[in-house]
Amino acid sequence: MSLTVTPNVLAILPSKIACRVLGPSNARASVALRSTCVTVREPESVSEKTGLSSESTTSLQNSALPPAPPAAASSAKHPERPRPESATAEKRFRLADKIGKYSVLLAGLFLIVLTIAIGAFLLYKGSATFTTFGHSITEFLFSGEWAPVDTPDLTQRGSVGAAIFILGSLMTCLLGLAIATPFAIGAAVFITEIAPVAGERLFRPAVELFLGIPSVVYGWIGLTVLVPFIRDVFHAPLGGYSVLAAGIVLAVMIFPTITTVAADSITAVPYDFREAAYGLGSTRWQSIYHIVLPAAKRGILTGIILGLARAFGEALAVAMVIGKTRAFPADILSPTSSLTTAITADMGNTTNGGEHNSALWTMALLLFIISMFFIFVIHLIAGGKKEK
Repeated sequence: MSLTVTPNVLAILPSKIACRVLGPSNARASVALRSTCVTVREPESVSEKTGLSSESTTSLQNSALPPAPPAAASSAKHPERPRPESATAEKRFRLADKIGKYSVLLAGLFLIVLTIAIGAFLLYKGSATFTTFGHSITEFLFSGEWAPVDTPDLTQRGSVGAAIFILGSLMTCLLGLAIATPFAIGAAVFITEIAPVAGERLFRPAVELFLGIPSVVYGWIGLTVLVPFIRDVFHAPLGGYSVLAAGIVLAVMIFPTITTVAADSITAVPYDFREAAYGLGSTRWQSIYHIVLPAAKRGILTGIILGLARAFGEALAVAMVIGKTRAFPADILSPTSSLTTAITADMGNTTNGGEHNSALWTMALLLFIISMFFIFVIHLIAGGKKEK
């Protein structure tokens, strides 16, 4: 069976179908078939599919792209960094930088020199009790006999046992710290974790307001309100003047310091820690107790030590409610005296250079050493290695 294929049929049929149907056996269409199989192929480019030339395709592609922004607009969006217009501006900038650097350096050196000068002065004045009057450190720290001689005669000797004042300071400060710490940490957790919006806007400013109240106000409120309350409720032996009254007053005074530092430490804990705890199924309290508070432990301890240092240095408010008796306290309801109250009460009534005056300077030296010890502990905690 022979098949006659005309050029019109070849033009209608696709090239591949024509090659398969006709084959090389049809002699009449072999020449046309060979030319069709060789020349006809699938289009490989956009220009061949659409029947456009390469110049037309390039023009279409360029027309589809967004127009490039003008040079003026791009320079307006990204202005060049201003540079000094002259060498004079550069010299002024370097001069101001040097002035600022050396000013900060001089201020830091001045503070260091001032601290060393105060320590040296207290050491000079306070060591006269041991060098000039011949008393021992053991007698001063552990003896309860306080009867120094107030005379410029260096041949007369008394007793300078300050154990009563040291014990009174320790009892009042530790009691105030024990009362203030739970409330301060609870307030810090409330401000940062429980109600952060209301805590930051209302509660925290109210807490920080306590820092600006003078000590005499705390002492006067304690004298007129707290002392009668202790007298009527606990039947204190000296009408309410006691270690308990001094401890409560100190607790109210150091509460803002501990709360502020603890709140800052808790805020510094990354929020990823809380999200990880919630992802493991912890409740909010479990996250706070097991994750947030341990992570902020160093900052909280720093706030507690700062509060304790302030409590040791407080004089006026404590002197108004502690009773100022030179006797060892039997309990927290008994009156006593402290280092700061003894210094403020007797320093202006002693002879300069006498035994009594030197003993008071020795108390001041002891307070300075305690303060430096607290500062050392704070730096030790802050500079310690982080727990893994």
